[in-house]
Amino acid sequence: MLNLTTMMEELKNTKEELERTKMELGILYEISNAMRTTLKLDEILYIILTGVTAHIGLGFNRAILLLVNEKEGLIEGKMGIGPESGEEANSMWTQIEDDKMDLDDLINSFKVSNHMQESGFNKQVQYLKIPLQEKNENLLPLVALEGMPLHLTRETIQNYKNNQIVKILNSPELVLVPLKAKDKVNGIIVADNFITKKPITKDDIRMLTMLANQAGLAIENSQLFEKTVIRAHLDSLTELWNHGYFQYIFQAELKKAEAQKTPLSLIMLDIDDFKVYNDSLGHQAGDTILKELANMLKKQSRKMDYVCRYGGEEFTIILPQTDRKEAFLIAERLRENIAKHPFIKEEILPSEKLTVSLGLAVFPEDGISPSELLHHSDKSLYEAKNKGKNSTCC
Repeated sequence: MLNLTTMMEELKNTKEELERTKMELGILYEISNAMRTTLKLDEILYIILTGVTAHIGLGFNRAILLLVNEKEGLIEGKMGIGPESGEEANSMWTQIEDDKMDLDDLINSFKVSNHMQESGFNKQVQYLKIPLQEKNENLLPLVALEGMPLHLTRETIQNYKNNQIVKILNSPELVLVPLKAKDKVNGIIVADNFITKKPITKDDIRMLTMLANQAGLAIENSQLFEKTVIRAHLDSLTELWNHGYFQYIFQAELKKAEAQKTPLSLIMLDIDDFKVYNDSLGHQAGDTILKELANMLKKQSRKMDYVCRYGGEEFTIILPQTDRKEAFLIAERLRENIAKHPFIKEEILPSEKLTVSLGLAVFPEDGISPSELLHHSDKSLYEAKNKGKNSTCC
């Protein structure tokens, strides 16, 4: 009788183990499938973190994803998902339950809402830039260089109380897991349960590690794709975005501005009397000027802006979330800096220095379509030329 009872108990345990394994494989399969639906890096990062934090996923309260930037020797924060307080957590979890949202619903919500992108937690994560070098108290380089998960328990976390990640999360327990592609660490996931205070188990870490292995490959594929896209859309002379990519990204940014009800500005810039320079010194000298000017525009523009070569000696700059007043100040600063810059043999020009004229158009006041805004900025540029050049008109 005792043997039969033991056998029944073992059978029950085996059945429970199989059910749990089936559920875990189902979760990983669903997340893996979602990652294959896109090659856009921000969407992939969101899918990974949703899989880590969703109740129907791995169920952590919060998660951060950081990527290794070998070129600059940094580990950079890219995205963070999770509530900032117990009240926000309850509100989010209640809504998910009421709307009966599954993993697909949560993933698709990224495409229709910018709430996560605008959250204070996510913005805090994006400021993280940690040198990729091994230091005893720096957890992220340790995980990146050793390529092994690190579990900080309530006891061991005290040894790292001054660490940046520990300070940001302010959690009694957390886990750091490396993302790998071909045995090379390309990122790190940090996760915790700061709301529920649920202990992080060996099974949690095992599942997170399995997900991280798939995530590392998805991120590598996305980065390779983005590099290919960038190469295909760069102007070969100036290394700015080319005309084709300008048309694509301008339309995309306009749609975003319309959805978010934010302004967007467009600057059209043209080199004054450039034909005189080309005719006097030849196109090779002209190409040198174009490259030098392109480099200036890139360096002096904001990270969020798109600097493009429109054609010939014309350039465009797309300025998202920028109204007329701010765009005019940016355009004037560029114009003044270009006028002050010592370009080679600029004394042969009619004004004896190289200058530019700029035309400005603003969404939605000057137009709502790419063609309307281009027409308006071109008209403003023509006005700047008629005013005597080396000026900005809007």
